Amino acid sequence: MATVGDAARLAVGEGRMPFPAGTTGHSTWYRVTGDLAAARTAAQDGGPLPLVVVHGGPGASHDYTLAMADLAGDGRAVVHYDQLGCGRSTHLPDVPKDFWTVELYVEELAALVAHLGIGGGYHLLGQSWGGMLGPEMVLAHPEGVRTLSICDSPASMQLWVAAANELRALLPPDVQATLLRHEQAGTTADPEYAEAEKVFYDRHVCRVVPNPPEVAASFAQIEADPTVYHAMNGPSEFHVVGSLLTWSVVDRLGGIAAPTLVVAGEHDEARPSVWAPFLENIPDVRSHVFADSSHMPHVEAPQEFLDVIGAFLRDHD
Repeated sequence: MATVGDAARLAVGEGRMPFPAGTTGHSTWYRVTGDLAAARTAAQDGGPLPLVVVHGGPGASHDYTLAMADLAGDGRAVVHYDQLGCGRSTHLPDVPKDFWTVELYVEELAALVAHLGIGGGYHLLGQSWGGMLGPEMVLAHPEGVRTLSICDSPASMQLWVAAANELRALLPPDVQATLLRHEQAGTTADPEYAEAEKVFYDRHVCRVVPNPPEVAASFAQIEADPTVYHAMNGPSEFHVVGSLLTWSVVDRLGGIAAPTLVVAGEHDEARPSVWAPFLENIPDVRSHVFADSSHMPHVEAPQEFLDVIGAFLRDHD
């Protein structure tokens, strides 16, 4: 069984994959915790399959999900990567907003699986936006996906926005007034707006305050380069005006054949209403809610997270 800190004893490798195809100098950065060479043969030998972790945002970096590397303590390899436009991958601040699409990131993930040579069998875990991308990946490229874990994610942005606004209405009146004033004035870059946002974040995004360094690093990456986040989401978690506003996978969930685990935190901004369609429509699905956690149970309840996800992966290796 994996335990917190296991990854510290394992080898970590890094690499880059050229992406998108046909471009010059653009690449996707990735890191592997554990022995990927052994994982490549696990599909034939019945050993632990590799796990690919898809981070959120959109436009964050992988850093805040690094605690999931401890899942490699079971002997499996764990792959993290920074999506194009994020973290250590190529940033493209000057491309048109419509460059950033769900399809782009599905093809990047498919290319990474092929590049690493693990298409014969792997587990897929997506957190937040990554858990929106996960079902899209399984629907577009089901081959090789042994399981899908959807962590703290909505089945549609309409459900997400409705849930976020319900939580926003429970914030102190002065915080609500500050948020609304800056949204109406178009001044969401004002530090006062960020301060009001943090009240929401401390309740429903990460309840470990101050945030651990790896979580702070991902928030800092969005602040330093908000290109993808602003294009696809908008200025904040509850003020969604980007291209994802109309996104939904609800009507396609019946096509997901992979065994699926859906998890969320008790105080998560991903309220039960946003992930209920996964439970109602995916044929082989189960769920778990982490008490006293919000949007990052892997940070807020790390050992329980490892136990729940690890058991699910082992059951389907």
